[in-house]
Order: sequence, then C-alpha cells, then structure tokens
Amino acid sequence: MTPEIRKIVTYDEEVLIEGFKPTDTPWRMFAVAAVVKNPWAGRFVEDLKPEIHAFGPVLGEMMTERMIALAGSGDAIEAYGKAAVVGLNGEVEHASGLIHTLRFGNFYREAVGAKSYLAFTNTRGPANAPIMVPLMDKNDAGRRSHYLTLQFAIPDAPRDDEIVVVLGAATSGRPHHRIGDRYQDLKDLGHDLDNPAAV
Repeated sequence: MTPEIRKIVTYDEEVLIEGFKPTDTPWRMFAVAAVVKNPWAGRFVEDLKPEIHAFGPVLGEMMTERMIALAGSGDAIEAYGKAAVVGLNGEVEHASGLIHTLRFGNFYREAVGAKSYLAFTNTRGPANAPIMVPLMDKNDAGRRSHYLTLQFAIPDAPRDDEIVVVLGAATSGRPHHRIGDRYQDLKDLGHDLDNPAAV
C-alpha cells in the first residue's frame, strides 16, 4: 500500500526588504507539498492506522529529502513546521492522521537535528485554499524571532478526494526581530528561569 501522489509542489520565497528596511541577508522561507489521494474520502473509517503506517514513512522520507535539497543542508534550516489540508470530501482527522505520526515527522526532525516539536496546522478546504505552515525554531521553542507563518496556495488542490501534505522551513528568523523572547517575559513576570518546574 503506497500513497497515490498526483503532484508535488515546491514553494520558495526570499524577502529582501521587510518593514521598509533592507535585510542583512535574504529572509528565505520554503516548502514542499505533496498532493495525495485521500484513501478515506467519502466514508467513515474507524481504523486509520493501516494507511497512516503505510503512507507516513514514504511521504516523510521523500519530502524530507526534497526539503534538504532546497536548503542545501539540514544545518541551513533554523525554523520548521508542517501542515495538511484535506479536501471537502474528507475529515480534518484525515489531514491530522498523515502528519501527526512519528513515521512521518521523525524523518524531518532527524535530518535537521531538531530538539523542538514540529509546529503544525490541519485544516479542510477546497482547491486554492490557503495553506498556512507555522514555523518555530527547531531547537528553541521560546525563540520568538522564529515564530513565522509561511502561506501559499495550489490552484487545483486539494480536490475533494485529496489531502495536501506540507513540510515548511526558514533559514532564519524575521530580519528585524525586536519583540524579545519568551524568556524575557517570564523573567519580567518573576519566574525562576533556573528552575524549569517554576516556568
């Protein structure tokens, strides 16, 4: 049992001016999206595990390889995330099923040497629906400079019986980051940062 992939879409953007000010280096965000036939479309299926276990490793490995090729190396990726959009003849549970499994996400985590979890969205929509991929620092969940959202759309996907599965990344945080990090807020509120149980 293997996923039926209709197309693979790559999104890549480099921002050279942000907030009316040139960036020191290009702010780059990119993604790989696989448009997959939804094996559960149009019916209620109690046990989703057979397809999840079969599809997750195939999609995870293939998409991770493409992301690393786009980045040049796993080390070049500083922020990462994932998303899935299920077509109108499917459940949000179907979108969740394909991305919320270690059989999918662990390929990406290991390839970029990540410590934090993969930020995510799972939604339902028609063709050309907005695909929102939240990103966060791969090693530090409190680093707000890397709280990012990559957005794009595919004009003909997802069809009603499809799921768009996405991996996203950024090679840096926002160019002119100046709102501080989560730890500064915690310190200001009197939390003991040396005692994790107090945070």
